[in-house]
Amino acid sequence: MTVYKKILVTGGSAVAGTAMKAIASEYPESEFVFTGSRDCDLVDREKTFAFFEKTRPDAVVHLAALSGGIGLSMKYPATVLRDNVLMNFNVLEAARIFGVRKTVMTLTTGMYPVDAPLALREESIHDGPPHPSNYGSSFAKRLVEPSIRAYREEYGLNVIGLVPNGIFGENDNFHENDAPMVPTLIRRFYENRHGDGKIVLWGDGTPLREYTYSKDVARAFLWCLHHYDDPQILNTGTSEELSIREIATLIAGFIGVDPSRIAFDTSRPNGIHRKNSDNGRFVALSGFRYTPFRYGLKETIRWFVEASEKSPCSIRTAGKSGLAAQR
Repeated sequence: MTVYKKILVTGGSAVAGTAMKAIASEYPESEFVFTGSRDCDLVDREKTFAFFEKTRPDAVVHLAALSGGIGLSMKYPATVLRDNVLMNFNVLEAARIFGVRKTVMTLTTGMYPVDAPLALREESIHDGPPHPSNYGSSFAKRLVEPSIRAYREEYGLNVIGLVPNGIFGENDNFHENDAPMVPTLIRRFYENRHGDGKIVLWGDGTPLREYTYSKDVARAFLWCLHHYDDPQILNTGTSEELSIREIATLIAGFIGVDPSRIAFDTSRPNGIHRKNSDNGRFVALSGFRYTPFRYGLKETIRWFVEASEKSPCSIRTAGKSGLAAQR
């Protein structure tokens, strides 16, 4: 296994970054540096270069992104596209200029074409348009793939691309408008746990989703940092699927909400029915075993409830819309 003395993790205050911080002790030979937007604005080229010059990492795991729920993607498509592209290229250029030995770039299964064959394979990335609801984010992430090939070819940069699917876990974003589905439902069920009214969800509850526990994301990325060097991007998320109805029912059960209170507004859109990913290459290489969704969800809710009761200010509820509007 290749050893990296100093590993810089961008997006260090978000759900995947804090999960990586939680498991960093599994790599005692490495010093980890976790950075968030308050430490360095990666959209700014000069600030990014100054930060790399100061920290001098010999490996980078680039997790930082401007992302959130569908509302953010639909309202700010240009900002999401621009900021993510700028961050990605600033990190790549800094890695090149300051001699970073290995760089890990993050993509997303949301970038795959709407009509790509299932299960989603890495080769399908450019075979059609993404879903119109998140095209800004999707094209920013798709651009990572040719960037990897180009930087490897022209500069010999050791850079790889990893494709997680939905991520959830402790220290997720629980903002009521900008958060992804799982933390949004956790917060909504918790805040309405003492009532008896209906808790209304969009659609009919049948769409299937894959969600990977954040500590699995962290372990998968660090395994690839140390063991994977191919230019081929790699799907690294779980293949376990649950319907939105099943996810909502599990959340209700763990929080103590009567599942009969769950109602679905079928006048609202379902979104894509299914977008399962093929993680066969990664699992064959790594032998990776994923945390069952039910266990990861229980741990996440346990953390959220405890934080809500003992330290509510520790829960991330700041929206990203304000940031987007200021760009």
